[in-house]
Amino acid sequence: MATRAAIAILSGALALLLGLGALKAEPVDLELVLAADVSRSIDNDEFKLQREGIASALQSPEVLRAIRSGPLGAIAVSFVEWSGTGEQNVVLNWSVIRDEEGAAVVSDQILKAPRSFVGRTSISEAIDFSVKHFETSGMTSPRRVIDVSGDGTNNSGRSITDARDEAVARGIVINGLAIINLNPNFGYIAHTQPPGGLPNYYRENVIGGPGSFVLQIEDFHSFAEAMVQKLVQEISATPSERRGDRAARN
Repeated sequence: MATRAAIAILSGALALLLGLGALKAEPVDLELVLAADVSRSIDNDEFKLQREGIASALQSPEVLRAIRSGPLGAIAVSFVEWSGTGEQNVVLNWSVIRDEEGAAVVSDQILKAPRSFVGRTSISEAIDFSVKHFETSGMTSPRRVIDVSGDGTNNSGRSITDARDEAVARGIVINGLAIINLNPNFGYIAHTQPPGGLPNYYRENVIGGPGSFVLQIEDFHSFAEAMVQKLVQEISATPSERRGDRAARN
């Protein structure tokens, strides 16, 4: 009897702890994975511009204003760098941004981290990894978005459309930032400039979900400006006038 009583007490305590853990899930307006391509077609200068662009955009007045305009005035962000098969790295784990101070802390962590990879390009595995990564957020939100930025086509891992469709079926929106790399490393022209153009490739194969869109930029020097536009649209949940027709040009 004593043993049964002890088991009952332990079971009750465990249930209470699990219940308290569930209560601690923090509500936010949006859970956002920033998934950035760091494959070998992106050289070190372009990588630097991409990193700096993301950090700058998160601190921009426009983005902070969009965050504050939400019902809860808070978003959860995680930054993932990805390359080929099995090459995905969480550079910044889930962090809540409400104000300038929070944005500055997040941006500083992003800027300080070393480059994760220099490999092939598996957008499909980046999406699969990001989908699973939402399970670790410890947040609750009405919207989950994967923000994929890259300069080339999927050339590693499983079918990109299968990965996209499975993510969308889970209620996740995927948006794309197609970077037009006019000066790719030798041998990557077909990869970075596919038939019909990279924005169209992203439109047909990468993005998905309600209001999903592709933003196009002409080179890495325009990255910060494009990220501001993209983040504001994602945070504000403003649907595109037409699926995938936004462009930013320097």
